[in-house]
Amino acid sequence: MSGGLQQSGNQAAEWRKSLQIARQALREDFAANPRPARLLRLHSAHVDATLRQIWKHAAPSRQSALIATGGYGRRELYPCSDIDLLVLIPHAPSAQERERLERLVGLFWDAGLEVGHSVRTIESCLEEAAADVTVQTALLEARLVAGSKDLHARFMVATSAAMDPVAFFKAKKLEQEQRHAKHLDVAYALEPNLKEAPGGLRDLQVIRWIAQACGIGRSWRDLVADGLVLPAEAAQLARHESTLQQFRIRLHYLAGRREDRIAFDYQSALAEQSGCRGAPPRRASEQVMQRYYRTAQSVIQLNTILMQNLEARLLPEPDWPPRELNERFLVRGELLDVRDPGIFEDQPHSVLEGFLLMQQHQELRGMSATMLRALWRARRRIGGRARRHPVARLLFLHILQQPRGIVHEFRRMNQYGILAEYLPEFGRIAGQMQHDLFHVYTVDQHILMVVRNLRRFTMPDLAHEFPLCSQLMSGFPRNWLLYVAALYHDIAKGRGGDHSVLGAAEVSRFCAQHGIAPDDASLVRFLVEHHLSMSAVAQKQDVHDPDVITAFAATVRSERRLVALFLLTVADVRGTSPKVWNAWKAKLLEDLFRSTRRALTGEILQLDAALAHKQAEAARLLRLYALPDTVKERFWAELDTPYFLRHDAQEIAWQTRMLHARVDTAVPVVRARLAPIGEGLQVLVYAPDREALFARICGYFDRVNFNIIEAKVHTTRGGRALDSFLVMGQGPVAHYRDMIGLIETDLAGELISDAPLASPRPARVSRRVRHFPITPVVDIRPDERDKYHVLSLVAADRPGLLYSVASILAAHRINLHTARINTLGDRVEDVLLVSGPALRTPKKLLALERELLKALQVGG
Repeated sequence: MSGGLQQSGNQAAEWRKSLQIARQALREDFAANPRPARLLRLHSAHVDATLRQIWKHAAPSRQSALIATGGYGRRELYPCSDIDLLVLIPHAPSAQERERLERLVGLFWDAGLEVGHSVRTIESCLEEAAADVTVQTALLEARLVAGSKDLHARFMVATSAAMDPVAFFKAKKLEQEQRHAKHLDVAYALEPNLKEAPGGLRDLQVIRWIAQACGIGRSWRDLVADGLVLPAEAAQLARHESTLQQFRIRLHYLAGRREDRIAFDYQSALAEQSGCRGAPPRRASEQVMQRYYRTAQSVIQLNTILMQNLEARLLPEPDWPPRELNERFLVRGELLDVRDPGIFEDQPHSVLEGFLLMQQHQELRGMSATMLRALWRARRRIGGRARRHPVARLLFLHILQQPRGIVHEFRRMNQYGILAEYLPEFGRIAGQMQHDLFHVYTVDQHILMVVRNLRRFTMPDLAHEFPLCSQLMSGFPRNWLLYVAALYHDIAKGRGGDHSVLGAAEVSRFCAQHGIAPDDASLVRFLVEHHLSMSAVAQKQDVHDPDVITAFAATVRSERRLVALFLLTVADVRGTSPKVWNAWKAKLLEDLFRSTRRALTGEILQLDAALAHKQAEAARLLRLYALPDTVKERFWAELDTPYFLRHDAQEIAWQTRMLHARVDTAVPVVRARLAPIGEGLQVLVYAPDREALFARICGYFDRVNFNIIEAKVHTTRGGRALDSFLVMGQGPVAHYRDMIGLIETDLAGELISDAPLASPRPARVSRRVRHFPITPVVDIRPDERDKYHVLSLVAADRPGLLYSVASILAAHRINLHTARINTLGDRVEDVLLVSGPALRTPKKLLALERELLKALQVGG
C-alpha cells in the first residue's frame, strides 16, 4: 500500500513540474506576443493533458466521466482561475467508489491543479440546474475531458432536453440586472471588476450563453450566421472581448492569484505592460483606464442591443399596429421605433430628435431593438457637418430645456456615444480618471452627476433635501443654463493648464454656436470660469469676516450670478464623492451665500451692527433657558470682536451657558454635545492657555479615533484658551452620545498633564493615497496686517496628520490662533493663523517648513 502511495506521490510531483514548465512557457510566450485567445486555449489544453493522465491513473470507475464546466469548459482558462470540474457518475457512489473519488481529487491538488469540483449523477445535475441558473449555465459549457463517452452523451441529451430557452433568458436577464446593481450600475468605478461589473466579460458571456441555450450557436460567427449580430458588430465584440481578456490575464500574472479587480496596486504596471506611456498632465495609468472604460462602455451598448434583440425573438410583443409620432418615428407597444432604419444615415440630426421624443412621451419605456441598432450604426454621423446643422443645434437645446428626462437621456446619449460625437470636447474626457483623492467618478460621470444634482433642485418631491436650493431654483429664469455650465465646468480636465479658464473658452464657443443670448452666455462663462471660487472661499476663508464677503461680492457682481454659482457649487461638491459633502460644508456655503446676497442687495450690515445683531440673537437664545441677561456680561467682557465674527449666535449662546459661571477657572473645562447640524460631536475646551495645548487636544482625539473636521481656536482677554472642535468618528459606527461623558472627563485630564507629548503614531494610508500620492504643499506668509502668519497645508489625508502638524508647531513654539480644517475625501487643505518668533527668522522658518513637509509626506 505504501509503495502505491509513494508511486502516486512521485507521479503527482512529475505532473506538477510538467504543468509548471508549460505554464511558464505560456507566460513567456504571452509576454513576447500577447494573444489572449491562444493563451487561454493552450492553458486549457495543458490542463486537459494533465487531467487525462491523472484520470487514467485513478479513475473511480470505467463508467464515470470527467467533464469540464464553466470557463474551463469553453476553453477559456485564465492563469490563476479555478478549474471547474464535474465528475459524472452513473449512480450514487459506493463506499469504495467514494474512497477512489477522494483519492482522485487529492491527486488533482497534488499535481498543482486548483479545482472546483462536484460529483453528481445525471439526475442530480438536472435537479440542481432546475433550482439554480448558475449551475445550469456552468453545465451549458460542459465538454468531455476523459472517461465514458456514452455517459457524457446521455448527459448532453438530458441537459439539452431540460433547457427552456425562455425561462433561461428571463433568469439570466434578472441575474445581469442584479449583478449590475451590485456594482451600482456603472462601469466607471475607479477600481472596476472587469469580469462582473457592467461592461465586463460577463456582459459578453451572457449573450453567448443565451444564444447557445436557444440553439443559435457558441461563437460570434454563429450569431452572425443566424442574423442576430451584424458582421461589424461581431468584429467589435471580438475586439472588446480580446481587450478584456488581455487585461484579465495580465492582472492574474501581476497579482500571482485570481484577481478580477483593476485595483490601484496594479494600474501602473498594467499600463506599462499595455504600452501606455505617461506624459504630463496624464499618467499612463489614466490612459489604460480610459481604454478600459471605453471598452466597457461599448460592451454595455452592444449588450443592450443584443439582449433586446434576443428578447424580441424569445418574447415577442403582441402584434399591435404601430402608432405614428411623425414622419420619422412611431411607437410599437411601449417602445420608440423608426419608420426607416436608414433615417439616421440620411438625416443625422434625427438622432437627437429620438432622445427628445423619449423625453416628451412619458409612456415610452425604451427604444426598440431596431432603433438601438440604427443608432449604434449611425452614431458617428452626428459629428462633423451634422453637428453644425441648425436643426441639430436647436434639438440639442430643446433636450436641455425639457421639464423631464434630461439626466436619463443625457446618460443614454453618453452610453451610446452620441454625446461624445455631438460635443467632441466631451468625448475627450469620456472615461477619464481623476486622481485628486476626492473625486470617485470619471470626469464624464461626474459631470452627469452634477447635472443630476441640479435637476433634483427642480423637483418638488425632493425639496426636503436642500430647501434653499430648491427655492432658489424655482425662481431662477432659464435654469437650463445651469445644465450647460455643468456640462462644461470640468470639460477641459487633463489638458494641462487651468481647466476652469480652458472650459470657459469652450463654453463660450458652444453658446455662440447655439445662439444663446449674450447676457446668458456671459453668465454661463462666468460659472465655468469660477466654479471653484465659492467652495474655496467658504472652506479656506472666514465667511463671517466682512472684508471676505465684500471681496467675494466684488467677484460675483450680481445676485443672479451669486444664485447660479451657489446652485452649481452645491451640485458640484455633492457630485464628487459621497464622503466629501457634509452638513458643515453645507452651512459654510449657505452662510457665504446669505452674507454675500445681503452685500449685493445693499442690505449688508456694518461691522458694529452685525455684531449687535448676533449678540442680540444669542441673548434671546439664553432667555429660552430662563437665564437673565446679566449672566453673559462678565463672560462676554472677556471676548473680542474676532470671537463674535467667527461664531454664530447659537454657538455663542451654548458656550455662554457652559462657561458664564467659570470665567476665572484655573482648571480646564471640557463640554461636548451632539453636533447641531449633521453628524459628529461639538467639543468646547476652556482652559488656562499653555504651551502645546492644541497639540495635546489633537493627540487625544487621535488616540480615541476621532477626526477633527473643524477647529475654532480663540484666546480670551484673560489669557485663557477658548477652543471649539467639530469631530467625527473614524469607524463605520460612532456612538457619539455614549462618548460625551468620556470625552469631557478624559480630555480635561489630558489638559492638566505634564507628560511630554507622545510621538505621532505611524498610520496606514489608503491605497488610493499610496498609489496616487499628491505633492504636499506648505505655504507660510504674513497676513495683510503683518500681525500673524497664514499657514496653508495641502496633503493626502491620514489618521493623526493634524496631531503631527500640531506637534511640530509646539516644538517650534508656534502659537495657533485659528484653524480651518478642510478634508475633501483623501485630500486635506488646512489654513491656520499662527504667530511666534520663529516665523520672523528666515532660518527658523525654513526649518519649520522642512519639518512640516516631511510630516505631510506619505509615510512621513
